Amino acid sequence: MPEPAPRLDALAQAATVHILAADHDGAGDAPMWGSGFFVAPGWVLTCAHVLRPHLARDRERPFAVRGADLNDGIPVAARLAHWLLSDHERPVVLPEEDLALVRLLDDAVEHECVWLADRAVRPFGAVVAYGYRPDENEASAGAKPWSADAEINVRDDGAGLRFKPDIAFPKGVSGGPLLDPRTGAVVGLIKSRRKERDGGMAVATLALRRFGAAYREVTAAHDRWHGTVPRVITGDNWIDEQQRLLGAGRHAGPELWTPKDRRAALALLARLPDPGAAPSVAKIVRKVRGRRPPGAAPALLTWRDGHGLLYDGALPEDALTFLHYLRLVAAYVRSRGGDVQSLEAWVAERLGQDDRTHLHALVTDARLPDELRPDPGGPDRVAVPYPGPGEGPTVTVLLDPVISVTPARFHWQIWVNHSGTEGEFEHGDTEMAAEDYSGEGFLPAELVQALRAPLGRTLHRLDGEGAPVPLEFALPAEHFDTQVHRWQFDDMAKLYATEHLGTQRRVVLRDLARRAHPDNPDWHERWEAIAAASELAPARVPERDTRPQARHFQKLPHTSIPVMCRPAGRGAGRDAMRLALGSGHGVMLWHIEGHATRGCQDSCEDLHAGVARLLGQVGSVTELPDVLRHIRQDISRGRSDRRWAEPLALLYDDPRRPLPPEDTMPADSP
Repeated sequence: MPEPAPRLDALAQAATVHILAADHDGAGDAPMWGSGFFVAPGWVLTCAHVLRPHLARDRERPFAVRGADLNDGIPVAARLAHWLLSDHERPVVLPEEDLALVRLLDDAVEHECVWLADRAVRPFGAVVAYGYRPDENEASAGAKPWSADAEINVRDDGAGLRFKPDIAFPKGVSGGPLLDPRTGAVVGLIKSRRKERDGGMAVATLALRRFGAAYREVTAAHDRWHGTVPRVITGDNWIDEQQRLLGAGRHAGPELWTPKDRRAALALLARLPDPGAAPSVAKIVRKVRGRRPPGAAPALLTWRDGHGLLYDGALPEDALTFLHYLRLVAAYVRSRGGDVQSLEAWVAERLGQDDRTHLHALVTDARLPDELRPDPGGPDRVAVPYPGPGEGPTVTVLLDPVISVTPARFHWQIWVNHSGTEGEFEHGDTEMAAEDYSGEGFLPAELVQALRAPLGRTLHRLDGEGAPVPLEFALPAEHFDTQVHRWQFDDMAKLYATEHLGTQRRVVLRDLARRAHPDNPDWHERWEAIAAASELAPARVPERDTRPQARHFQKLPHTSIPVMCRPAGRGAGRDAMRLALGSGHGVMLWHIEGHATRGCQDSCEDLHAGVARLLGQVGSVTELPDVLRHIRQDISRGRSDRRWAEPLALLYDDPRRPLPPEDTMPADSP
């Protein structure tokens, strides 16, 4: 079994810490909770189960982090920033959920940071495990550093790993890092030992990607820190030691991509805007490698993740492959207005060190795939504002469920609000253009056929030479997942036509229940604020790993737009939508299909990141429906980097344009 280089061993020891209570009242040291390790300045990674018993009731409770090489051994205050737990009461924490990120409360403390592998690997074979264990030889509840050689011989589903049963893990080492002695990178962390038996479990660091935005933040800070060539505690740094490992096994000439090249490249990539949706990274990797990234790979959330896919084995390969990738990343970011001057200058300098000039065109002539080039009309595409009172017509389809019928059936009415139009109608006048007289109502699958002719005639009559008239669907909140933006009204569309409703015109949803309460003061107050705002901010609801709470929706700023990565018609999404509507929110975005599991997945992070970018393109809330239409149009034209938005639905419920009231007149008996 290979042993770690002595200097790497010292670096890993210096980055490892243990976690303990900050409010210990007894004599001596507080008992340790478990282990952890620094992954970026001020950031500690540990296992969620280490913290759960102490923070389940109060996630804001401060605690302490201490290490033999940290702050002269004096504990440093810390607090939980994020964990992946989806069910706090589940007795056994799944490996892919057993991660927590801890933030130091003092940013001035200097410390070592491990080098995290950029490859999404689940290690197999020899590793070195680090942690802290209780010092049973002292009267106090102190802790002592611990390390041991171990071997991983089983890969479980997801991020789980199992150790070969020839090592006994002491109490307290859960959360400690696992070092790959062949590459000099940390590839996992200890999860658990087996009671009264040898062996145990571990979690691969690839599970870090499930943190989504926090993963982006932490890995960027990690790469920027290592890019400064730090020598904090031991006088050494990780990359120099990895370079020695590489030099011991093969000649490291300029044609080979070395750890020092990787450090410089990742530090530069960490300063670029995030790639956003994962397909952008995957398509660039495919362009470079000529093949699709492995299907089982976790989501690609950063440029770093794409870099990690360029390896053929444990060690980097030809430098031109990586320079080709960097050149394409630079082209992608530059085409979207980003500053890539430093990256492009470094790529040119590094390419000049490679004597194979006959191959340089692979890098210098690199061009983005067509699907990753910006839409020619992208930045200049004008979003048509949604009409307010007196600003133009809208068409509203009321879908009213038949009472006490299962499965649900709907009566429908088509209304036209002529607000602001010229001609025979006054401002604010409404007319019913068509109505369902069937008595039985229609199943959801039958509505398209039933509405095709009457709604088509109404829209055709109102569409002028400008933008197509907006289309609203008003229905109860429990039916907000109806796929109205996917409806097609043309059986025989032309080959070049984008015939889905959501690509043709602005399609929004409204709350049918609100027509009974058009004067709701919370609704009007929130709408007035968001209509006046020039910047909109997404608000993730429900908050990760929590159940929806009314106070959360009530306290959201009036310029925040609630965003759900789950459907609105069931489970936590249904509760969240009810609370959002009850708190007066008039604008909301959600995933009509959503995730099937209780915890969020990688696709959820893509959606939330995409919505954040979407709202960044919007100058006012009135532009939001048309900007979303633009994205749907791009999806229909094959822009796979925008597919995160395909199942997105939009509530745009303007109280200044109330829905037609219910008909309260008595009806004649047949």
